[in-house]
Amino acid sequence: MSVPQLPLALRTPSDQRFESFIGAPAGALAQLQALARAPEADWLYVAAAHGAGKTHLALAACAAAGESGREAAYLPLKAAAGHLQQALDGLERHALVALDGLEAIAGDRADEIALFDFHNRARAAGIGLLYTAADVPDAIGLVLPDLRSRLAQCARIVLRPLDDAGRAALLRDRAARRGLVLEDAAVDWMLTRTVREPAQLVDLIERLDRASLAAKRRVTVPFLRQVLAEE
Repeated sequence: MSVPQLPLALRTPSDQRFESFIGAPAGALAQLQALARAPEADWLYVAAAHGAGKTHLALAACAAAGESGREAAYLPLKAAAGHLQQALDGLERHALVALDGLEAIAGDRADEIALFDFHNRARAAGIGLLYTAADVPDAIGLVLPDLRSRLAQCARIVLRPLDDAGRAALLRDRAARRGLVLEDAAVDWMLTRTVREPAQLVDLIERLDRASLAAKRRVTVPFLRQVLAEE
């Protein structure tokens, strides 16, 4: 079974960048930028609930590393669960490795041992590591005490889910990046009548952008109703 990797930042989605991230804690983006661009920066552990943006930040870090001429790899641990040793083979040639979704391998002793060994080898080799998980190390079900101890030594960033103001900012940002004009009433309508997950909101903006271009209409509440009714 092949394991997805992104060894070059050019393969990361164009909207998964630090500058397009909404709602980062104070100083968090600077920490991530340093890890992506500077050798020997502090390793980071990003804890966030589903939908708070941890995958966005992992991909953004890979992109920033690539822009600085540093080779990066992105590994979604859900895809690697059960054969993590194989998935980690060869990643030591990268300057930065982003391991996304630690909870996916929690409880699998073989996977945890593989990650513990890789963590130690990466430290010795000067590789930067970025971990993301649904919660802090002691709360995701890891069974290997030594792994929990190593992860606890990483600098930690905790992301909070977006509130309605953050969701509105996300809608306006993604619309502006596409040259799409959103009326305030349309934003309010979307927040109260449609999806709530940030990824679904971004998908909605993409669909509205295509519909608006095809119909040559602004995104108003009546237009929103029409588009969603047609879907």
